[in-house]
Amino acid sequence: MTPPRRGASENQRALQEAIKELIVRRGLAPGSLLPTETELMAELSVSRHPLREAIKALQALGIVDIRHGLGTYVGTPSFSPLEAGLTFHSHLSLRGDLRDIGDLVQIREVLETGLVRQVLALVDDADFDTLETAVAAMEREAADGRYSPEADWLFHKTLYEPLRNELISDLLRVFWSVFDKVNAELPRTVETPQVAAAAHRNILNALRDGDGQVLAAAMADHFNDIRERISRVPRR
Repeated sequence: MTPPRRGASENQRALQEAIKELIVRRGLAPGSLLPTETELMAELSVSRHPLREAIKALQALGIVDIRHGLGTYVGTPSFSPLEAGLTFHSHLSLRGDLRDIGDLVQIREVLETGLVRQVLALVDDADFDTLETAVAAMEREAADGRYSPEADWLFHKTLYEPLRNELISDLLRVFWSVFDKVNAELPRTVETPQVAAAAHRNILNALRDGDGQVLAAAMADHFNDIRERISRVPRR
């Protein structure tokens, strides 16, 4: 019996999987040079055009890195495609049912509330000087009615550094960055910068005191304020 013919899109997906399997099978690390185009065509029994399409698709996912004039390399981990997609859908969400932006905030809260307890266990490694600098900067800006995104991210970035987990840091940066891009479109009052600064001050004070329950509650309060602002967005 003749097997059913696969469509072009299915063939393309299979080819992309074959390239990924080749990378794994050969033990190629991020930054390693892939075989040449001619070698890949021979090994994968594929023509130039579909191979180039597959390589471009894998480049968009960050799996490979095309360096013109040098060759194609195994890509380094990147959340750029995730960030771009979340940003797009969050902007759409603000003009719709708000579900996606609400889901994003929920994910951030779950991650940060859980992770901050782990930070407490490593509190001796916490960089309190930088955390204080970030909060103080937010408070100064808030006194003039301004919000400081740079100080906000510095606080969250520094807060989780004792975990020594770059994946967590990169993932949190994506969620924070996406929210920051839509933050300006959320309703705010003259007190919004002060509320944000106070929330970060409470988190820092609870970390200094070493009280896990108060720390988790302070982090939850931070996200309660964000949810309150989202709730004020007019439904369309």
